[in-house]
Amino acid sequence: MKKDFTPEDELLFLALGGSGEIGMNVNLYGCQGRWLMVDLGMTFSGDQYPGVDLVFADLEFIEDRADKLDAIVLTHAHEDHIGAVPYFAAELDVPIYATPFTADLVRRKLEEAGLVGRVELRVIDADHGSFTVGPFEITYIPLAHSIAEGNALLIDTPHGRVFHTGDWKLDEDPIIGEPTTEEELAAIGDEGVLALVCDSTNVFNPSPSGSEGAVHKGLLEEVQRHSGKRVLVTTFASNVARLQTLGDVARETGRQLCVAGRSLDRIIEVAQDNGYLEDLPELIDFDSAMSLPRGEVLILATGGQGEPRAALARIADENHPIELVSGDVVLFSSRQIPGNEISIGAVQNKLAERGITMVTDRESMIHVSGHPGRPELEALYGWLRPDILVPVHGEMRHMQEQGRLGKASGIPDQVVQQNGDMVRLAPGAPGKIGDVRTGRLVLDGDIIVPADGEAIAMRRRIMREGVVIVALDGDLNPRIDSLGLPLDEDYADFVTEATSDIRSAIGKLRGADRRNEQSVHEAARLAARRAAQRWSGKRPQVRVIVPNL
Repeated sequence: MKKDFTPEDELLFLALGGSGEIGMNVNLYGCQGRWLMVDLGMTFSGDQYPGVDLVFADLEFIEDRADKLDAIVLTHAHEDHIGAVPYFAAELDVPIYATPFTADLVRRKLEEAGLVGRVELRVIDADHGSFTVGPFEITYIPLAHSIAEGNALLIDTPHGRVFHTGDWKLDEDPIIGEPTTEEELAAIGDEGVLALVCDSTNVFNPSPSGSEGAVHKGLLEEVQRHSGKRVLVTTFASNVARLQTLGDVARETGRQLCVAGRSLDRIIEVAQDNGYLEDLPELIDFDSAMSLPRGEVLILATGGQGEPRAALARIADENHPIELVSGDVVLFSSRQIPGNEISIGAVQNKLAERGITMVTDRESMIHVSGHPGRPELEALYGWLRPDILVPVHGEMRHMQEQGRLGKASGIPDQVVQQNGDMVRLAPGAPGKIGDVRTGRLVLDGDIIVPADGEAIAMRRRIMREGVVIVALDGDLNPRIDSLGLPLDEDYADFVTEATSDIRSAIGKLRGADRRNEQSVHEAARLAARRAAQRWSGKRPQVRVIVPNL
């Protein structure tokens, strides 16, 4: 087994993020001693990382080989594919390739990070633009997705061609963009595809994902059904096609369009700068929207995932210039991302308490997924006819299921891998040939640190168990304080008993231990912790401040 995994006479694939999880996509291809990175994404933190907002893949493997990395190629502009660029691109120091819409959003991120001039951003034509880096010849293949300029990558190598799907779906009426046709995809298959590296997110859906055109009809019917009511629609800000749909619905229902949310403002600006949303109705401000009769305004707002600082949450809290009252309507034109159920439910409950009507995609055709269901996967298999299927972009259950689907569809080899699995695609039989270290990094304040580091672990323990602080004076008399212990009424008695226990424990030290800071520290720590556990049932973190002895 090759310890350094130098891809001299073989074609290698390695996921550092996005395989075994949904989000944080980072994929590497190796050939002739060189490496190519596809996407550099991040994910948002949950409760497992208290105090942290952003989570990244650990790039140690490729950072150690940065002199062998030729480029970063971005498939599209969702955060789980581009969100880590401003944090790592300057250090990797290679050109970044993207189509115009994606490049514009990335450029703005680089400007905010003060990296203009330090990162080379190369813009490629969105309509089958191609370029060559090292041993890789890359062509953008437009596919439908829930954002403008979603693309697959056709990667030509000396060992054969890889079709890397990115995020995709089939849509005969995508509203925005012109996806590659069935005939064009079949022609790619006719020329031969070694490996299909494919999105697994929606593999359990037995139906096609649905068309954006059908969402237009559903949203139009819902807005018409609530004639005379103030209607607010929340959707993913990045879904430019949905923004176009809502602009059309506003015009068709005689309503004026108001937008609430900075991310929506940014996406609309970038879209219009790149030739999209050119006929979006003129937007009105909050004051104008509130002065109109209720049935003459359509509000588009961020916050459908329950984000506490987004517009919808603030509207639900009655802390926003946009006001909703009993009888008004909120349409959730988005899917519920796993993990956001509690935060979404909290916002919906606040709206329900005020008598506001809510409609989700469970009740009405007002949203479709941007990822392929089983029929779409099977169709792509049939057009491309790859020798190898490598499922990515999913939890293990998704990727295993896609492996089974590919086998049932006649794909000769399926390689179900996960982050850190080094996979040889060619020559010879494809499969895993080794492991590399992977992990997660988090943005903690302004510092990127390991997700399993002491700071995060300590914060997590404090969150669960609380903390006790013991300060010893020069005579080793303790003063105690605590946070997070459930001892409101018994706190004074706990402090009295813990103080006595600490004095007793220190008093039992003999000889040199009596003047040894480490011995004193440990005696006080154990005594305080035992007292806290007796009184509260918790095992708090204990910090002891010992004077110089």
